[in-house]
Amino acid sequence: MTTLIRDVMSSGTAAVEPMTTVARAARLMREEDIGDVLVTYDSDLFGVLTDRDIVIRAVAEGLDPAETTVGTVCTRPPVVTLAPDDTTDDAIELMRRHAVRRLPVVEHGGCPVGIVSLGDLAVTEQHPHAALLGVSEAAPNR
Repeated sequence: MTTLIRDVMSSGTAAVEPMTTVARAARLMREEDIGDVLVTYDSDLFGVLTDRDIVIRAVAEGLDPAETTVGTVCTRPPVVTLAPDDTTDDAIELMRRHAVRRLPVVEHGGCPVGIVSLGDLAVTEQHPHAALLGVSEAAPNR
């Protein structure tokens, strides 16, 4: 049975603009209890900022989170994305191939409408471990 991304994605995800400070984005992540925010500009996906990006690309590099913008440390295009009508099998394959655990869901030429995570896939697949095979073993995306 094929499951569409629209049926498992988290919609209404948090988004910030590229000029938002890393500190503000981190506070938003804490408030929303999430590990990533979409970075958007004029309703288009500019990038993705994860908690790992904050640690590796900002804090570990000695950048000031109160001064550093998310646009300078987020994962920038090409960002791997899905469409709402893609399948969970498509998501699993993309996650394996690109060693990522979250994928933005976009429509209409790049307008973000949600995000799908490894956890979303793990609990919805007929074989719950299918999404986990290979993704967690993949080399980290730098």
